[in-house]
Amino acid sequence: MYIGVDCGTQSTKVVVVDPDGQILGEASRPHRLEQGDNGRREQHVNEWTGAFREALQEALSHAGVEGSAVRGIGVSGQQHGMVALDIEGEPVHPAKLWNDTETAEHNERLIKRLGDEAGCLDKLGLVLQTGYTASKIAWLRETHADAYARIATLLLPHDYLNFWLTGERVAEAGDASGTGYFDTRARTWRRDVFDLIAPELDADAVLPRLIDSGEPVGRVRPELARELGLGDDVWVASGGGDNMMGAIGTGNIERGMMTISLGTSGTIAVHSPDPVVPDNAMVANFCASHAGWLPLICTMNVTSATTTLRELVGLDLDGFNRAVASAEPGAGGVTMLPFFSGERVPALPQAQASLSGLTSFNTTPANLCRAAVESATFGLRYGLELLGPLADHATQVRLVGGGAKSPVWRQIVADILDVEVVCPRVTEAAAFGGAIQARWCDDREGAVTLESLCRSWVKLDEATLTQPQPEIVARYHDVYARYREALAAQHDIR
Repeated sequence: MYIGVDCGTQSTKVVVVDPDGQILGEASRPHRLEQGDNGRREQHVNEWTGAFREALQEALSHAGVEGSAVRGIGVSGQQHGMVALDIEGEPVHPAKLWNDTETAEHNERLIKRLGDEAGCLDKLGLVLQTGYTASKIAWLRETHADAYARIATLLLPHDYLNFWLTGERVAEAGDASGTGYFDTRARTWRRDVFDLIAPELDADAVLPRLIDSGEPVGRVRPELARELGLGDDVWVASGGGDNMMGAIGTGNIERGMMTISLGTSGTIAVHSPDPVVPDNAMVANFCASHAGWLPLICTMNVTSATTTLRELVGLDLDGFNRAVASAEPGAGGVTMLPFFSGERVPALPQAQASLSGLTSFNTTPANLCRAAVESATFGLRYGLELLGPLADHATQVRLVGGGAKSPVWRQIVADILDVEVVCPRVTEAAAFGGAIQARWCDDREGAVTLESLCRSWVKLDEATLTQPQPEIVARYHDVYARYREALAAQHDIR
């Protein structure tokens, strides 16, 4: 058996997969998120390990298998989070997450010190964003000098879980791409950039050792294996960022594929065999967690925005979907900019959400719910336009994440983007990608390729196949134009 893990913003999910790629059991446990109006978004690492322990035991129980049957574990994690550890391996500060925006000013200063956008592209192959790890380190250095001085290791969330499992402090290119001190073209740490961010820290000592994506981190520590009920020979694969592992879990490892995730955040990822020189700073030239590259757009407000509206109007999930379906495309003229957590694409880290076009006739729960879903999807369309030629070869979108479970949202995505949409049978794509990678990593003879695993394991749910409706597509062109007008009026984004 192979275990796939996805440590996300809201929960940790675990799947148990057999050698034929069938999920036999799955479970999840929630995380607590500590937030502040200044953009602070933090979590304690014991939220992740505690959720992993409980979800693993439940998933194994559902699968009806013993932990001794497990051969490998692959971990997916939310990208960009800063996990700063002391010499004993204990955090010096709570993990600062990808959607933390209180480091926006630090990020702007770092961009200028690197030579503005051109300097970032030259040194890193991408432009620093507020969500990346770099500005979090700069923030800790300035605001918590005592904690900063105790840093012995800097890890990302999935790296931390690998460290907790094995005791090894390593990283791989996919997740490392989003740190802001990694050369995404040469696939190596950029030590001169790190020295600029954290001049008092020794990069060779603090940064984890880089391993290949097909290389195991190591075996689960014997004492932890006994505690979890696992055998003494369980390999832990390199793992990767949730976007990279979601690409593997949807089979998006070859040209012509596109994965869109409707999760807490929204992502659009396409495969490229070569590094990309983006025309726009908001296109991230990330490495993939297998081979090649994964040009990516990330928006910060998708199910996080719809959940906020759903709770505001007092609906459960089924009631929310019914409300969205009952409203007309265009939400009766209501336009939302859903920037409850600031925004990355477009680059508005300090932005706030807003509603416009409200009248005494159209201000209804259904229209508000529809506007939330449409605006989250308009943000993805905005990002898709930035990808330009990189997305031209994609003939089908593979849709994952919590929002993908909603038929009405799938139809809205198809209509707004004017593209065929389908969901993989396994909607927990990042966790499933971890299991696929674990199976690949467990093949010590090299007889099994990742491509063959994806072709045989990744199945599409034909019942979710959704075609765009030409008459609605045309209507959404006008509604999207209205959204862009609001964006221009309020934030001068053209």
